[in-house]
Amino acid sequence: MVNNAKSKKEEALLYHSEGRPGKIEVVPTKPYSTQKDLSLAYSPGVAEPCLAIEKNPDDVYKYTDKGNLVAVISNGTAVLGLGNIGAMAGKPVMEGKGLLFKTFADIDVFDIEVNTTDTEQFIETVKNISVTFGGINLEDIKAPECFIIEDRLKKELTIPVMHDDQHGTAIISSAALLNALEITGKNIKGITVVINGAGAAAISCTKLYMALGVQKENIIMLDSKGVISTKRTDLNATKASFATDRNVSTLAEALKGADVFLGLSVADILTPEMIQSMAKDPIVFALANPNPEIEYSKAKASREDIIFATGRSDYPNQVNNVLGFPYIFRGALDVRATTINEEMKIAAVHALAKLTREPVPEIVADAYNDPSISFGREYLIPKPLDPRLISCISTAVAKAAIESGVARKVITDWEAYGEELESRMGRSDKLLRSIRVKARTSGPRTIIFSEGEDVNTIKAAIHLMNDDVATPILVGNRDKINAILAENNLELDEKLIIDFRSNEETGRRNKYGDLLYEKLSRKGTSLIEAHKYMMRRDWFTLMAVAAGDADTCILGYSRRYTKALIPVREIFSTDTATGMLASMMIVTTKKGPMFFADMAINTSPTAEQLVEITRMAAKCVKKLGVEPVIAMVSHSNFGTDTEPQAVKVAKAVEILHKESPEIIVDGEMKVDVALNKKMRSELYPFNSIGDREVNTLIFPNLSAANISYKMMKLLGGAETTGPILMGLEASKVHLIGDDASVRSIINLGMVAAVEASNTSKK
Repeated sequence: MVNNAKSKKEEALLYHSEGRPGKIEVVPTKPYSTQKDLSLAYSPGVAEPCLAIEKNPDDVYKYTDKGNLVAVISNGTAVLGLGNIGAMAGKPVMEGKGLLFKTFADIDVFDIEVNTTDTEQFIETVKNISVTFGGINLEDIKAPECFIIEDRLKKELTIPVMHDDQHGTAIISSAALLNALEITGKNIKGITVVINGAGAAAISCTKLYMALGVQKENIIMLDSKGVISTKRTDLNATKASFATDRNVSTLAEALKGADVFLGLSVADILTPEMIQSMAKDPIVFALANPNPEIEYSKAKASREDIIFATGRSDYPNQVNNVLGFPYIFRGALDVRATTINEEMKIAAVHALAKLTREPVPEIVADAYNDPSISFGREYLIPKPLDPRLISCISTAVAKAAIESGVARKVITDWEAYGEELESRMGRSDKLLRSIRVKARTSGPRTIIFSEGEDVNTIKAAIHLMNDDVATPILVGNRDKINAILAENNLELDEKLIIDFRSNEETGRRNKYGDLLYEKLSRKGTSLIEAHKYMMRRDWFTLMAVAAGDADTCILGYSRRYTKALIPVREIFSTDTATGMLASMMIVTTKKGPMFFADMAINTSPTAEQLVEITRMAAKCVKKLGVEPVIAMVSHSNFGTDTEPQAVKVAKAVEILHKESPEIIVDGEMKVDVALNKKMRSELYPFNSIGDREVNTLIFPNLSAANISYKMMKLLGGAETTGPILMGLEASKVHLIGDDASVRSIINLGMVAAVEASNTSKK
């Protein structure tokens, strides 16, 4: 039998020792390969920023890393669940904290272990080195010294200082508490809270809960000796401030009728019987690590209405400090806050709680292999790998710092700040943000969704509605849609659901059938057939748009894209002389957005059809607010191959240069030449694109286009949006596969809203 404990121990030791020892390193951010680089980095060039800082101390943020550098400082007196193991033994934990800061918020860290248990020596050490840093994260310092140290440093330093063991748990558990109360319908001012533990984290949690509305008289706190009551004479000042006058002395007595249990103590101290004695819908946060105050299985079996959270990652509702500290410091650093105050912490709490109620991105569901993640009893707080955390929490904290008067730098363009945060983590949604702004500015457009019974469609529709991008209408069986809404704790006005096959919609079906008959009566379609089509969700959805009951639609399909286009072609006219339609995909890369066409319709277009595809793509890209710079790609560079595929691309370029000179386009060329302007200019200086960056690629056939964008998505980590249907006269229809993610539907919905707005203006 394998010894799991021994195996895990060896794995942990190997992780830390293999290769370069430890978990973090210092990496240069400037060139250093030449003698000139070195002379600028050190002597004599470094003298100039030194003199500038001497003259104007604020220039330290301009010329050094101070504004992005946090010290993780500990004396090792209360390390994780290990206790007082000393400063040096605690170093792996501090390095780990540095890794989390960098990974989740792009904050640089020096871990500093101070070898003293003397409070005054520790404070003086931190004060003396604080000039190096933009912020101080105190870590793993035992109570009550941690309170004294943090309080003194906050008063005596002008940079953010936070003891994460206290405030991290308080902030995350507070967000979980607010959402648990939302689910149970309880008022925070009326709940009774029992807190088992009286250390740093417990004290901080209690204070924050009170700041959010919990009444002091409704709090019962326990330490290792029992209930902290007014009858006891062995209490220090901190504990005495939370003493209760209730006639209870044990945990079991305290929990009778209580609404909330918060455990920051030891394993297995809570029993099923205690939970059974609590009020209806008990909220139990058993946060002792590594083992909670009661085992997960026992807690869940104790009663069906329990809302349960732990500090463990292998159970739902993990109260994990990584949800807070990286983003709180990120926001504080970005406005050069002088402190992390209560307003900033409360802003983080509300931001976390609100984010949890939003539909969960597919990237999160995929990371945790759980497509059913949605706000509810098993999902009170976001998952640590949620990419939205940095923009959500950091922005809220930065705003609170400014509004509370502790910021030395004011942010006015919050959209730009959000983009900066995303780019720090290697994600650039600038185009999609721009599209979102356009959609919201023009006012919400009515978008009707054919796949109203699909959970991803429902989540996306609600997101678009909550974001003021669109007024969604879901087509489908009302009972099925309501069941999905209930199962996922989502809400939608009944008026936004059309049960298109029900008797109540007979009048609407007849109206749409009559209109369809007018369109198709001379194309061999009878009135009876037209009315029968209205029992099919795709035809019904399209006719809702044609009748003016919706501005645009998102049509789901499970068959081939071209087959799904059949009713679209019948109902709507095209805006090209040839009647062509084409599709385009937005591919979001780290370098910015790229546009690929044609992705789904024209299998092997002729030169003339490539011309039409290029014109449609140029028009569509412009609608999205981007100046199209187009390369028509092939396996040949400007005539190096006379194979038919290359020749037709060259012919298309020739036609475009002659008939559409306003379009910036050239080819045929290979992809590497198209995307490398230096190579393009050196090898083919005659090209008409010049030193512009290509952002639109036209492919010689559907296979090349489809393979390219899917490889970008799966191997290159690019995000794709679309396909965007091009060529319809009114741009009122978009199709998306029935396996599309929530984010894909949201993004296409934003594009549809913008295009509907453009059509409306015309």
